[in-house]
Amino acid sequence: MAKVYINNIAAFLPNNPVSNDEMESVLGQIGERPSRVRRIILRSNKIKSRYYAIDPATGMKTHNNAELTAEAIRRLGTQGCNLNEMELLVCGTSLPDQLMPNHALMVHGELKISPCEVVGTAGICLAGTMSLKYGYLSILAGESRNAVTTGSENVSSLLRRQHFTDEIESRVKQLEERPEIAFEKDFLRWMLSDGAGAIWMSNTANASGISLRVDWIWQNSYANELAPCMYAGADKLADGSLQGWREYAARTWLDESIFTIKQDVKLLNEKIVEYTITKSLQKLLAAGKFSGSDIDWFLPHYSSDFFRERVAAGMAEAGCSISQEKWFTNLSSKGNTGSASIYIMLEELFNSGRLRKGEKLLCFIPESGRFSTAFMQLTVV
Repeated sequence: MAKVYINNIAAFLPNNPVSNDEMESVLGQIGERPSRVRRIILRSNKIKSRYYAIDPATGMKTHNNAELTAEAIRRLGTQGCNLNEMELLVCGTSLPDQLMPNHALMVHGELKISPCEVVGTAGICLAGTMSLKYGYLSILAGESRNAVTTGSENVSSLLRRQHFTDEIESRVKQLEERPEIAFEKDFLRWMLSDGAGAIWMSNTANASGISLRVDWIWQNSYANELAPCMYAGADKLADGSLQGWREYAARTWLDESIFTIKQDVKLLNEKIVEYTITKSLQKLLAAGKFSGSDIDWFLPHYSSDFFRERVAAGMAEAGCSISQEKWFTNLSSKGNTGSASIYIMLEELFNSGRLRKGEKLLCFIPESGRFSTAFMQLTVV
């Protein structure tokens, strides 16, 4: 069997970091007074800084999604990767710049490198992980000798003030009377940010320095059991189903509010740990995929520090406790960048000088869009 190695990892975070106190001025204030939800959310998620593809002076965008992704890939070039020798490019994102052409083709066009196989993967947080899995499987099957895979988000394109309608403004103002309404509309505005990551994978390890051997990547969906939880381009009906933007446009003039990202916070709190952690780990352990005692580094992608202890409890319930001394996350400094988050975490740890030969990394990537989850094991070589 061929083996697959991660040899280089790069990340691109646009512009300067934005502090908690600067967020609303960069994104733009909605309504007549500052958001009260913001302080509640930030106190819970413990994010201290994040990055936006926005010029703070003008409020205009500085990069689109394809440009963010291309910048991350170019940083692989500065690390010594010959981008013109790339055989496969796989790009995953939640929010491409357009419906068509697909995001990966736009990135390839932005790079202006040699022809290669190009594939785009869709989803939310798992979009970047599934692009990595496609690259891994292609090399494993002997279809490619190398691949570049990416995860990227330009969510600020939907969070800027000018994209919020009067209808959303009125809902946000209802915070004092009905906080759950404001939470649904305003919640993700203080949770999400921009960034891109890129990985160079190959069928050979680095001649010097470290590589990460990909041992396995596992993904599982629970969409058959639970209703949608996070969504955009749709409206959630009373029965929990989604009415897509096409049907919405058919019954009323297409309103930009349909493209606002929304989160069913109640469903998230009730089910995210049970399904993406406990049930999933129980399956993996029963299949003999790994043992918690073998893991040296645990890289969890969670959206908020609010979930940290709940993730630990869910792992313990599954019989897979991993000491929090072994956890690595940069959520507080880099923000929640969705499908790019696992890339941005791996990039910082990989280039930190802290990894040692033989150490095993377990990566956890949940997706609340319609509950699904992924785990990945890597070994330092």
